[in-house]
Amino acid sequence: MNFRYTIRAILYFPLLPLMYFQGKRIKNSVPSLPEAEGTEGRSTSNGSTQRTIRMLAIGESTIAGVGVQTHKEGFTGTLADTLSQHLGVDIIWKVYAKSGYTAKAVTQRIIPQITETEIDLLIVGIGGNDAFTLNKPKRWKKEVRELIITLKEKSPNTPIVFCNMPPIKEFPAFTSLIKATIGKLVEVLGEELLEVIKEFDNVYYKHEIITLSSWNKKFGFDHKPSYYFSDGVHPSKFAYQAWGRHLADEIVSQEKLKNALQQKS
Repeated sequence: MNFRYTIRAILYFPLLPLMYFQGKRIKNSVPSLPEAEGTEGRSTSNGSTQRTIRMLAIGESTIAGVGVQTHKEGFTGTLADTLSQHLGVDIIWKVYAKSGYTAKAVTQRIIPQITETEIDLLIVGIGGNDAFTLNKPKRWKKEVRELIITLKEKSPNTPIVFCNMPPIKEFPAFTSLIKATIGKLVEVLGEELLEVIKEFDNVYYKHEIITLSSWNKKFGFDHKPSYYFSDGVHPSKFAYQAWGRHLADEIVSQEKLKNALQQKS
């Protein structure tokens, strides 16, 4: 049991009605944006390599590209482009994602749709909707474990990389109360995810709490929070591309994973 979660749940329980009405108001004020187009693509390295790896990205609205026009210019395309240059290989990529999906929904509704039999890298982006629906850490842990097991049954030897949890505390559209409660919950879910992956080989996740100030520093910018968001909740084109480059850097920093990907190509 996560005792910090339990204590905070007790403290915030009387505020649930207020959170509910704030959440309804936010939902009504945030524009409904479509998912990105172009769920398949190829990223080519600068060299004359004939080596190719196949990458799938699965998950919720951020992986679905809500807030950007195409996946090529969004997270998955940028991740593939950056990895292609880092590894010196071509990357054939495809997106399987749906806005609003939780970890459980991804397992039950998305993974069965995957038809590829040869997969060299799996990218998983979840957590936001589980936090928004107040999923309990214990249940989340069970559902993430089931997701990993299901992916491994489909593709046993493929590395699985979990994306950073969404920085809910940075969302401009959210009230201070929702940032404090849901923002903390998503961090707790990240801690539980870190514990789950320790049960498996070839599964990766760096529990790093993203802050926009750290991204400004990393990429040499001085942007306001609103620059990182398309609607106050979902990433902007700039944020998707920064996130893609960020995760690519994290992947190649893992020597075991980097070597495995280079050997697969």
